[in-house]
Amino acid sequence: MFKRFVQRKLESYVVEYFKKHPEVKLVAVAGSVGKTSTKMAIATVLSERYRVRLHDGNHNTHISAPLAILGIKYPEDLKEIKQWRAVFRAVKARINAPADVDVIVQELGSDRIGQTRHFGTYLKPDISVITAVSPEHMEYFMTMDNVAREELEVANFSKLVLINKEDIDGVYAKYIMHSNINTYGTNCTAEYNFATESYSIKDGHKGFMNAPEFLNPVPAEIHLLGEYTLRPAIAAAAVALKLGVNTYEMARGLAKIRALPGRMNLLRGIMGSLIIDDTYNSSPLAAISSLRELYKIPASQRIAVFGSMNELGELSKPEHKKLGELCNMNELAWVVTVGDDAQEFLAPAAKSKGCQVRSFKDALSASTFVKSVIQKDTVILFKGSEDKIFLEEAIKLMLHSTSDESQLVRQSPAWMARKNDFFSKFS
Repeated sequence: MFKRFVQRKLESYVVEYFKKHPEVKLVAVAGSVGKTSTKMAIATVLSERYRVRLHDGNHNTHISAPLAILGIKYPEDLKEIKQWRAVFRAVKARINAPADVDVIVQELGSDRIGQTRHFGTYLKPDISVITAVSPEHMEYFMTMDNVAREELEVANFSKLVLINKEDIDGVYAKYIMHSNINTYGTNCTAEYNFATESYSIKDGHKGFMNAPEFLNPVPAEIHLLGEYTLRPAIAAAAVALKLGVNTYEMARGLAKIRALPGRMNLLRGIMGSLIIDDTYNSSPLAAISSLRELYKIPASQRIAVFGSMNELGELSKPEHKKLGELCNMNELAWVVTVGDDAQEFLAPAAKSKGCQVRSFKDALSASTFVKSVIQKDTVILFKGSEDKIFLEEAIKLMLHSTSDESQLVRQSPAWMARKNDFFSKFS
């Protein structure tokens, strides 16, 4: 009862804030995958002209999102009334003070049917970006139609919508009751797109940004690995142009975007190896995309380490099998799996394609094996989920320098305590 009271109070304060400060723009980011990377890319480009507020984590629930929007610290104890009184005082002060930002960028996450619609009861984003519709939280959503309906719902309470053309099937357009829509993506058929002229692992992409606002393509550089990671940057350019950022500012902002920890981040490994750290989370769309990028990198040897993809429900078997069938014996020296579902479904599919496969229950054992077979200049992809996988700890054992541990995900004392307890089961 108290939690519900707090939630309603915070939501009413958000409504009051935007009434008091109509000049502040709200950009919402929704979708099955890629929300945080897209949010951070948008903030990076917009910061070339505007004061931007965002929470660098993923506080996107109905309790945390209002606090992130208002820029108020999340209380340590959600049940402590004194702390909430302090929060409410801070919120009122923020509402009554002159606006300290020009744009707020906020993730809108959902793991249950109806959660996105509820955001629309108190938010009306000036622009919403929808990154993808792909399998997620399937034990609750059950069907892809339910996923699509949930993720696309944000379009129906936003003033303008940007849709990722590559990662959202056109069949789901029926769930959008909105006409003010633009598309973005790496394909030239998207209204906002980027054409790569040259690419290298070290420097990323050099090419041209195309947009309806341009008479001619605008030269730009995006220092990210692979095609899939370009899409958040293209979304950022589209949002920035919609909000009045000029072409020089846009290009300068795009050049400043960097990979986030655990999201296709390149790290130096032992024996001159190159590590692709994609350990933040794993879903079918992201895993397939990262595998395809691994194939494009010239290397004496390639190794793919896959953790089980969580929260897929009845789709777990077919989606793990599909990923395993994309493993190519001519491209991969080894396929290494971590977790039960990856062992049961992905590993046999990869073996059926002629791949050498080893399966492990935990990330540390997998890392020990990889160290035993690694050759000079090997490229290793670590693609894993959060719960019960934690492949970042496998990477930790493979790094060239311990100083790079700061670039890994989930390294706070609280996370390390949780992981130490988990890995103790295998010792």
